[in-house]
Amino acid sequence: MASAATLASWYPDGTAKAKQLTNANIFERNLEAALDLRRAEGGFFKIQKGLPAPDSVDFSTLDVLSLTSSGTMRRAYLEELARHPEFKLNDGSSRLMSDSEYTDAAEREIAEFHGAETALMLKSGWDANGAIMTAIPRPGDAIVYDELIHASVHEGMNLSLAATKVAFKHNDVDSFREVLLNIRETQQLIREGKRCVLVSVESVYSMDGDVVPLKEMVVIGKEVFPEGVVQFIIDEAHSTGVIGEGGKGLVNELGLEKEIAVRMHTYGKALATSGGELTTSTAAVLCSSTVRQMLVNYGRVIIYSNAPQFSIVAAIRAAYTFMKSGQIEPLQAQLQSRIRYFYKAITSRPIYDEANDAGILSIPNAENWEAETLLTHISYVLTRQRYTLYLYFHLQLAKFIVLPINYPVVPKGKSRVRIVFHARHTNAQLDALADSICTWAEEMLAIEAAGKKANKVPTAARQVYAARQGVAAA
Repeated sequence: MASAATLASWYPDGTAKAKQLTNANIFERNLEAALDLRRAEGGFFKIQKGLPAPDSVDFSTLDVLSLTSSGTMRRAYLEELARHPEFKLNDGSSRLMSDSEYTDAAEREIAEFHGAETALMLKSGWDANGAIMTAIPRPGDAIVYDELIHASVHEGMNLSLAATKVAFKHNDVDSFREVLLNIRETQQLIREGKRCVLVSVESVYSMDGDVVPLKEMVVIGKEVFPEGVVQFIIDEAHSTGVIGEGGKGLVNELGLEKEIAVRMHTYGKALATSGGELTTSTAAVLCSSTVRQMLVNYGRVIIYSNAPQFSIVAAIRAAYTFMKSGQIEPLQAQLQSRIRYFYKAITSRPIYDEANDAGILSIPNAENWEAETLLTHISYVLTRQRYTLYLYFHLQLAKFIVLPINYPVVPKGKSRVRIVFHARHTNAQLDALADSICTWAEEMLAIEAAGKKANKVPTAARQVYAARQGVAAA
């Protein structure tokens, strides 16, 4: 949670600053002009300072299995370090110059666990996605990607040798088929089986919390093109630890290990190998030996960066020791139970349907939740776009740590308040969150019903706006 004054500092009023800098040089004024564009769009970022209050409830971080808050992964990490008391802090060189048997052993362990031929560790998921997209596509290949694919993939595609890059509608298998058919019609070399279509998707999408229809897409790829022309690249960052036996991820859960060319797993989310408890995040790319050699030879971030240091690799090995221990499945089940409890709680509130019908409140992932066999830990609340910050302010002042998601993280007109469920959330906490959301919805319904007679700004937002002016809210 945050105070009204803190929220006011995090979300200033968006006043343009470039024209105010009359005495600044042109370098600074031009930069402020670029920042003014973000301010005007409501997408201005600030590094938020301050620790949450002790009695606040975290619905924001990706500690979904509660391995950070419980200290479980920290203890496993310290045990791994203790087994290697003479470790070096850093090799001080690229992996091409000096490699470590410890890192090699970790990569073999990762590949075996996930049923892959080989693995290659990089320092972050961002680096991994960038390396994949710059190293793997060849001239004449086409990249087909979900329209909501992660920003790191877009960054890599900008440097890719593939001239053809086509998006399909999010998780829409008909749109996917249409894109493939169009490529078959227009790209002769691909049609003749001399070049490839590389399909980029995520197992669980970080802002929408929905799961890719991977099996259906694999079938469509084989129907449209000869065997081997369509190859899939999947980002498993949000399924690692959460989905499948031992937290192996979606591909393993679906039994598609042999169908997917490249998988990318990260360890700084559900497996808690980053941030305050541990060192930093790392990613692993699971692939064939040929793909690995391409990454080593054409992935510039691998060539020109230091190798992952021992402390990072040790955190990953500690995570895999935990994943193999049988302790992760009860946490997965507990997480599913918590998600289902919340969806039942909020959709059973009498005000929920009324607010939903009025366009004040919608939780898309709660629709038909009882029919879903797998519910993901990422959810979100939609309201009228101009109300998104109002809801965020309300929940923060009610001691719930949530996150407003705006453009450019999500498309314009798709702002939302994201909610991330944790295995250690209690039923009381989930009921309190549902109550708080519904209380806010009641207030907004009353404001809209009152028309011109009402103050159009709800209570929590008035407190924040008053704090901007340095006065107490009435």
